[in-house]
Amino acid sequence: MMGLDEQQILAWLTPVLWPFLRVLALFQVMPVLGQRIVPTRVRVALSLLIGMAASTAVPLPLHEGRPIPLDAALAVPLVLQQLLVGWTLGFAVRIVFAAVEFAGEVAGLQMGLNFAGFFDPLLASQATATSRYFGNLVSFLFIAVGGHLTVLAAVVQSLQAVPVAPDPLGFILQLQPWVWGAEVFRLGLWIALPLIGLMLMVNLMLGIVSRVAPQANIFSLGFPVTLSVGLLGMVAMLPSLQTPFLAALERLLSPFQ
Repeated sequence: MMGLDEQQILAWLTPVLWPFLRVLALFQVMPVLGQRIVPTRVRVALSLLIGMAASTAVPLPLHEGRPIPLDAALAVPLVLQQLLVGWTLGFAVRIVFAAVEFAGEVAGLQMGLNFAGFFDPLLASQATATSRYFGNLVSFLFIAVGGHLTVLAAVVQSLQAVPVAPDPLGFILQLQPWVWGAEVFRLGLWIALPLIGLMLMVNLMLGIVSRVAPQANIFSLGFPVTLSVGLLGMVAMLPSLQTPFLAALERLLSPFQ
C-alpha cells in the first residue's frame, strides 16, 4: 500500500497555496469581479483554479532546504505577504476606476448635474449620475478590452516580481502605493479636460449673450444649454476613453510584472 508523508503533502500543497491566497485577496477588492453580485464560491473556485495553473511559476520558500511547514511560525508572515500583495494589486486597479469616476464628477460639476446625487451602496457614499455613468461604462470597457485578463496575468507575474518571502512589508516600501493617489486627480483631469474646455467656451458665450442682450433671462437659458452641450460632449468623448484608461492600468500594473 502506497503511503504519503508530510513532506510529500507539503510539496503538493504549498505551490498552490501561495498563488491561491494572492488571487483570492485580489478578488476581494478588485472592481467588477470583486463586487457583491459575484458569489463568494465563484471567487474561491476561480482563485483555486488560477492557483493550480500558476503553481509551476511559484519559487517555493525554503527553510533549511525544505518547504516551510504550514503550521510553523514562519508561515504566518508568508500568508500575510500574499494577502497584502493581492490587496495592493486590487487597490491599483481600483485607483484607475476611481480616476474615471472622478472625471465623471468633474464633468457633472461643469454641466450642473451634481445636484442629481444618490447613494452608492458599493462605496457607502453619495455619487452623482455622471460619476455612476462613467463607472458603469468603464466596467464594461474593462471586460471588453480584456482588462480582467491583464490583471490576472499581472498577479501571476507578480509571483516572480514579488516572490514569496517572509518579509510582508518589503514590497510595500518598494512600490510605495501611497503615492498612487495622485493618479486619481491626474488621470481624472486628463479625461475630463476636453469637456472642461467645452463647457468653458459655453459659459463664455453665455456671458457674452448676457452682456449683449441684458433682457434675456440667462439663468433659464443657461441651464438647458450647458446641459445639452455637456451631454453631447460626453457622447463625443466616449470613444477616446479607452486610451487613457488602458495607459493608466498598464502603468500601475507594471511594478507587479
